[in-house]
Amino acid sequence: MLWPGTMIRICAYDRPDDRYLRYLAQYGVQDVVLSEGSLPDHETRFAPDNLDSADAHWDYHGTVVAKQRCEDAGMRVAAIENALPNAACDQIILGLPGRDRQIENVAATIESMGRAGIPALGYNWMVNEPELQRRSWRTSLSTPGRGGSMSSSFDAKLSAAAPPFRDRVYTREEMWANYEYFIRAIVPVCEASGVRLALHPDDPPVEELGGIPRLFGSPEGHARAMEIAGSSASGLNLCLGNWTAMGTDIPAAIRHHGECGDIVYGHVQGVQGAVPAFRECYLDEADCDFLAALRTLDEVGFDGVLLPGHVPHSEYEDERGSQGMAFAIGYVRGLLQAFEA
Repeated sequence: MLWPGTMIRICAYDRPDDRYLRYLAQYGVQDVVLSEGSLPDHETRFAPDNLDSADAHWDYHGTVVAKQRCEDAGMRVAAIENALPNAACDQIILGLPGRDRQIENVAATIESMGRAGIPALGYNWMVNEPELQRRSWRTSLSTPGRGGSMSSSFDAKLSAAAPPFRDRVYTREEMWANYEYFIRAIVPVCEASGVRLALHPDDPPVEELGGIPRLFGSPEGHARAMEIAGSSASGLNLCLGNWTAMGTDIPAAIRHHGECGDIVYGHVQGVQGAVPAFRECYLDEADCDFLAALRTLDEVGFDGVLLPGHVPHSEYEDERGSQGMAFAIGYVRGLLQAFEA
């Protein structure tokens, strides 16, 4: 299988199912991003009673097997995103006593990725209620969309009444100190392993949620994160949906971080509106000018993948959301062809 050299490519999430990989290949997807469930023995390693153990991480064998599955289907692994469950990272973010063990598991995952040749680890700095598996926090998961489709939405007026997510209220200074502690520990591991970090924005990009400050809901927060690391091993997952919800100038953000070499890969999500209230939607009705974003990414020399996600649920949908994903993949492929022409 020959892959293109320098170009922007469409990417998709992998699922631990060879049939799904064939589905992606049929739509022309050449790159995939693995996640927690892609690890062959994830149910054992990430079982609730094993998350505090020394083996709650991606081992080399499992990493190679997951990668080879995708390559056997004709696709390349661009990254692993959210490699560990929320509960395997929350002590790091909150600065709790078990954070060093959790950092060791992140480091072991990065070392396995480096040996296996997987170039990027996507991560976030969000803490929700302990029982919530979904990382993006919403006030509705059933907002009516175009033609009776269903999507998610956020309204800050409703989130303001949320009780504390954890045992107490945290300060912004604490959260920045915890982030710096993590970055100082993990960036040398990334540098030695040849793996880049890709920071996802806070979703939703608000100042605070459930008594926990959110650091990465603004351009200033992302700039500070890059300054703290001071290393090319630390970069960004440029989520166009969340940058839209921030109400920012997306081409300007791409120019700034692209010229600095910060953009590792990107997310393509449709969003209408911005904080304090927004909803997700189909890509062709989103507020973001995706063609302008592609032009700017090319302008700064971006060579990486764009990953559609958070698609609305359509009629005849299956449990994997395959109808909405097929539409998103086709839309981005069409944009890329229009841009290249």
